[in-house]
Amino acid sequence: MRFRTVKKTELIWLVLSVITMGFCLSFLNQASFGTDPCTMFNLGMSKKLGLSLGNWQALFNCTLFILVFLFAKEQIGWGTIANMFLVGYSFDFFSWVNSLVLPTDFFQPMYIKILVTIPALAIFILAASIYIAIQQGTSPYDALPYIINKRLEKVPFKLVRMCWDISFCILGALLGEKIGIVTIIMAFALGPAITYAEKHIVAKLIHK
Repeated sequence: MRFRTVKKTELIWLVLSVITMGFCLSFLNQASFGTDPCTMFNLGMSKKLGLSLGNWQALFNCTLFILVFLFAKEQIGWGTIANMFLVGYSFDFFSWVNSLVLPTDFFQPMYIKILVTIPALAIFILAASIYIAIQQGTSPYDALPYIINKRLEKVPFKLVRMCWDISFCILGALLGEKIGIVTIIMAFALGPAITYAEKHIVAKLIHK
């Protein structure tokens, strides 16, 4: 497990990064160009069950956490706990704030959707990069591909991860969610984008 001593600045960045991820997802969802595969699935399930995204995602993450605890304890850290709860509940909070502050038809014009999606996606990637760079564990959703890859050693991890994300895209679509351009970008390009941001931006931001 990665429950090492955390510097105060690291803890602040960790909490801010996962809250920012929820903040960005609330806008990406409103813009209707799709979200990341995991959120897409969770949105579909939360609607089917009549739960808020935060409540369902907490339940879903706790279920996956059991598997991670049993088979990949090294993937667990403070970042794991923060991601399990703060992303979903931040999404709920900012979606509620948006509904109070923004007009009901605010996201209808295409140019608004585009103007909202581009910065929201860029900030989400940066926030995810910060979260990963701190190296305080991964979310249960992200840890499961590592567990699968351990048992499929001859299969490249990138392929396992891609199949994992695509599977959740399909499940989300079956639950009535839309596979949008943002979903495709996150499923195929999020990993390389995060690696680039972590190397060229986050390293200077946190480890300077």
